Amino acid sequence: MPAPAVSPDSGALRKVVTASALGTTVEYYDFTLYATTAALVFDKIFFPDASPLIGTLAAFATYFVGYAARPLGGVLFGHFGDRLGRKNVLIITMLMMGLGTFAIGLIPSYDSIGIAAPLLLVLIRLVQGLGMGGEYGGGVLMALEYSPSSRQGFFTSLVHIGTPAGVLIPVGLVAALDATLPAGTYDSWAWRLPFLASILLIGVGIWMRLHVTESPQFVKMREDREVQSLPVKEVLTRRPATVLFSILAKIAESGLFNIYYVVAITYVTTELDLAKGPVLLAVLIACAVECCTLPFFGALSDRIGRRKVYIAGALFQAALAVPFFLLMETGQFWGYAVGMTLGLGVGHGAMYGAQGALFSNLYPVNVRYTGLSVTQQFGATFGGGLSPLIGTALLSVGGGHWSWLIAYCVGVAVLSSLATTRLGAGEANVYSPGPAAPAALERT
Repeated sequence: MPAPAVSPDSGALRKVVTASALGTTVEYYDFTLYATTAALVFDKIFFPDASPLIGTLAAFATYFVGYAARPLGGVLFGHFGDRLGRKNVLIITMLMMGLGTFAIGLIPSYDSIGIAAPLLLVLIRLVQGLGMGGEYGGGVLMALEYSPSSRQGFFTSLVHIGTPAGVLIPVGLVAALDATLPAGTYDSWAWRLPFLASILLIGVGIWMRLHVTESPQFVKMREDREVQSLPVKEVLTRRPATVLFSILAKIAESGLFNIYYVVAITYVTTELDLAKGPVLLAVLIACAVECCTLPFFGALSDRIGRRKVYIAGALFQAALAVPFFLLMETGQFWGYAVGMTLGLGVGHGAMYGAQGALFSNLYPVNVRYTGLSVTQQFGATFGGGLSPLIGTALLSVGGGHWSWLIAYCVGVAVLSSLATTRLGAGEANVYSPGPAAPAALERT
């Protein structure tokens, strides 16, 4: 089904992109804050009887629980997003993510309530994961479906700025608290403050989403009575190849992102036993750079094609794997900053800048929320959800050295590059309105 042509109002487009970017910021604030705190503190707060490395593994296991719930959330909220509209679903998902983060800041420690503490942590992570599963697809689609077809890469990349911003804010808070408070204060109780502060982002985000209108392409599709009764069935039975290859294409983008800012922090602070401050500052710099490079790569994908930019980003990260850990091994701030900036600002930025328009246009409007959510959430679960566990385990197998970890980094980068080549039929429609023809995609 071809997407209807629309003439987007520039003011409405700005409002939608801002609201969607803020939702992505809340999404990644939640998960980044959890991942960072898991790497630094949660082994002592919720798993105090384990060794430092085993405690970190246990904390990352609860991190994965949130990712494991994301595919279910993607299917659930994708269903309602395709049938009832994007806007209302996005309000619900933001509440689930944001209130979950606030609640984590209130959980008593293991020393206070015993096993109930990690159990509560797992329960909240499940709720967050469900909400996050439905958040991404709706936010990107609102921007895409308001955008001129020739600039979809650029405008969806602006939504993606919420990801490095969602890393920048919590990591900045953690670094500031750790640097300014007396020794031991952050680890004992101040880690809760960034979780509680999330309530401010939630309030602003909900207010903005209440003041945007529904996607014009969805409104037109509903007026034409082309709503699918069961979108997930349509996606999985009519477009299995698209689903499979897009999930594989997603794995490197999500998985390597977490290697840089989660596993690398663990490596520097646990295995090298170095201070957390310099590496956290390096992450901040890299995320600030990525906020600038994302719209560049998004605009580039509009000019030369989404697939080309995406594959280039993946292969760049494959080549970067060994130099990245050599730079971490220097133990110097300059090494951290260069490595993180190349990984996040250039490699990940290229993939993520092109991704929104590339993956969204694989599916027609009436199943697009579901299709994009399935691609995003299964890919993110197999990539970003597992990479902290895999990365930490490979560090353990290597006796604290990163040699085994390199095989994972290079392997997922090459896998995603090859999978992306199978999504190439959509490149013919970079400048045409609406998504690529489903039949053509399935023949690739």
